[in-house]
Amino acid sequence: MTIALPALSDIASDDIQGILRIENSDKDETTPIIVDMLRSVYPHQQIFGEFCPVNAYIAAPPRDVYEYLADTRSLEEWTYSLRGFVETDEPGLWLAEDRIGKNTSIYTRTVANPDAMTVDYHCAWDQGKHLWMIYLIRVVDAQQVFDKPGSVVLWTNCHHPFYDENPYPETAPPTRPVWVGDFWDMFSAGHQIEMDNLKAICEYRATHNLPIKPEWMNR
Repeated sequence: MTIALPALSDIASDDIQGILRIENSDKDETTPIIVDMLRSVYPHQQIFGEFCPVNAYIAAPPRDVYEYLADTRSLEEWTYSLRGFVETDEPGLWLAEDRIGKNTSIYTRTVANPDAMTVDYHCAWDQGKHLWMIYLIRVVDAQQVFDKPGSVVLWTNCHHPFYDENPYPETAPPTRPVWVGDFWDMFSAGHQIEMDNLKAICEYRATHNLPIKPEWMNR
């Protein structure tokens, strides 16, 4: 199922620092990084309860950041482990591999509103009929909230009850040892890594006069 998309092909690998992707840091290498980001001084329920919020300032134009995020294929670049996006026979529904789970397919439909600059990724492991994992993202003009150019990206994930138990066990690969909800306690740190990736990629392109949404996504 895996295919090689030209992700980050406009950037030399040695030019951009601080990117953590499964290609340069596998799960075993990344787990200690995530664990180190966790702090027991924060109330556990506050961080790992019903919501997982991650926010960032990005020194890049908000409309450009929005248009980049609104293309499902951007997930190929800034997420830690989603790779090989191909559109299915159902328009707007994309199939990829989540490499954090063994032999795991992930389905994604992006619901974007250009007026509000919201981007919601509706996803699910293993099957594409019920996209219950929903990642809510809003891009805000930083001039309005920080009085400076750039973007504020607000990202919230909600603890759907299906994280606790796979509702479609018959669709899961029989050899996969994990379920996506097993990682909920690490979502805060894991999503922070991905937000840091997003920030680094967008800011690199902005400072090097490259399109935030790379040319290969326009094909």
